[in-house]
Amino acid sequence: MEIVLLPTPEDCARVVADAVAGSVAAARADGPVALGLATGSSPLLAYRELLARHRAGEFPTDGVTGYLLDEYVGLPAGHPESYLQTIRREITDELGIEAHGPDGAAADPLRAALDYEERLRAAGPVAVQVLGIGANGHVGFNEPGSSLVSRTRVKTLTERTRTDNARFFGGEVDAVPRHVLTQGLGTIRDARHLVLVATGGAKAAAVAEAVEGPLSASCPGSVLQLHPHVTVVVDEAAGSRLTRAAYYRYVLAHKLPAQGW
Repeated sequence: MEIVLLPTPEDCARVVADAVAGSVAAARADGPVALGLATGSSPLLAYRELLARHRAGEFPTDGVTGYLLDEYVGLPAGHPESYLQTIRREITDELGIEAHGPDGAAADPLRAALDYEERLRAAGPVAVQVLGIGANGHVGFNEPGSSLVSRTRVKTLTERTRTDNARFFGGEVDAVPRHVLTQGLGTIRDARHLVLVATGGAKAAAVAEAVEGPLSASCPGSVLQLHPHVTVVVDEAAGSRLTRAAYYRYVLAHKLPAQGW
């Protein structure tokens, strides 16, 4: 696991964009590319950086297809706060790539979860999966207590997560669905490269627990410790509780040019 501790969210966005673009370019040699995308506030600056590079011709997207981590259950198809519509607005429409996600409007959400797991399997390993982390340590919508080997399934959101997400629903907690479809932690780990970005002091405790704490279902983000290629990109505020911050800075300062992300 590589921990990249940077001064500002804008610095984080550039490194995340570098990591995503590099992994997509490397995977393109093998054929079509599956790009794993997360919604939420943390990846937004990185998506804007990728869009700027795409406009400049520096991030080609031919042969790339986007795949979402998760989706609310019960929102009608096309709802503006569904994650599929959100990711289309934020990045995939302008990149000119197709985006797929679990069908949260399906009559049978349990079947929809199995169908999406199969779709991901058929698409081949995700080349690079962008991740955020919740204040309670959730990755995707794998809330604390989730199995570290779980696959795509239906989950019930905690009230803390619903409260955190109410800002997207006009501040109305009751408007936030209670159930979601989410890639499991085992599904997420199938991706070749995991890139987690977190900014702001509200994420500091979750970042420290995921990166330096014990491997535990109580902090789903700690499952990243089991993956062979993880890049965790945080600003000073989100990294403020890391006990080995000085070492992470030292490693970054002495990174070999050929290493990449």
